[in-house]
Amino acid sequence: MSTRELYAQQPGDPIWPVPATSTARLNWEYDDGRERLLALYQKGKDKQWDAVTRIDWDLEVDPHDPLGTPDESLMLYGTRHWSKMTEKDKGELRKRFGAWQFSQFLHGEQGAMVCAARIVEAVPDLDAKFYSATQTMDEARHVEIYSRFLHEKLGLLYPINDELQSLLDDTLRDSRWDMPYLGMQVLIEGLALAAFGMLRDTTDKPLPKQILTYVMQDEARHVAFGRMALRDYYRQLSDAELREREEFVIEGCYLMRDRMRGVEVLQDFGIARAEAMEYSEQNQFTHLFRKLLFSRIVPCVKDIGLWGERLQRAYVDMGVLELGDSNLDLLMNQDEELADKLDAERFAAEEAERVKEVSEAIAQGAAGDG
Repeated sequence: MSTRELYAQQPGDPIWPVPATSTARLNWEYDDGRERLLALYQKGKDKQWDAVTRIDWDLEVDPHDPLGTPDESLMLYGTRHWSKMTEKDKGELRKRFGAWQFSQFLHGEQGAMVCAARIVEAVPDLDAKFYSATQTMDEARHVEIYSRFLHEKLGLLYPINDELQSLLDDTLRDSRWDMPYLGMQVLIEGLALAAFGMLRDTTDKPLPKQILTYVMQDEARHVAFGRMALRDYYRQLSDAELREREEFVIEGCYLMRDRMRGVEVLQDFGIARAEAMEYSEQNQFTHLFRKLLFSRIVPCVKDIGLWGERLQRAYVDMGVLELGDSNLDLLMNQDEELADKLDAERFAAEEAERVKEVSEAIAQGAAGDG
């Protein structure tokens, strides 16, 4: 079945061409490299994994409660519409909102894959090219995972959100080689990590939890890469050049804060966009998500050296300036540790089951001999 047949709303032309003006840069210096980036490249190689075997795709998913998140997170919860909905309607709402969330993850990961490939092409340093090549593979794996979940478990997809597409468009069109880093590694990956983390920590469904936990383990390395590369480069820029990057960050942050809400799902239920936006603004989970969104982005922006007066004023306006002092390393370490812990728990359970089966077989054999 074609993916086009699974879209809740038709996305238009299946190919989205984005004109690129960046310059490809080859580097003939093969011995030079930053120790930190080369170590991250080695880690990227060591941590490669197969989505077919590491994830347990045999786990069942309830299409009417695919993510297992509280109903309070649904924008219609507690409104006049919610009280009129049947259980079937509520199940359809959960399915569609889950499909919308994972569809945005899917489209964002494809954007990340293209941006990582663009970095390989455009970045001047060979050590950064090395790491970006491993990230391109990581992002391809993430596209594979989210696509498989949507196709096999839900049978429903949504087109890319207009605002996410706009941010991707700005990131890919810019001719400056550092902009795919800034747009993708800092802003879009920060948005993704906030959404992934919120779902990972609230879902009681094993398959989504596996997917989100393992993807976040990869993303922790990607954010570390962006921080290293941009911190080094931005030390060399003039004040005017830094202010240009800060303007991009400000626009991107407002765009994500105000628009990534899933109102498209409510429109499927006949609710006008303006009313849907109002429900989103009143929802407590929307406000929680905004805080989590900026918990990853603000300290990263400060760390790479974009911390001018206008950017700080924008973060004051958003109510997130204090997050600049958050411990980003701690958050990323936790993302990696949770994936290792999940692996240990899964493999221990599987080993215990195998031991039990062997013990039962031995017992049955002994009883037969008797």
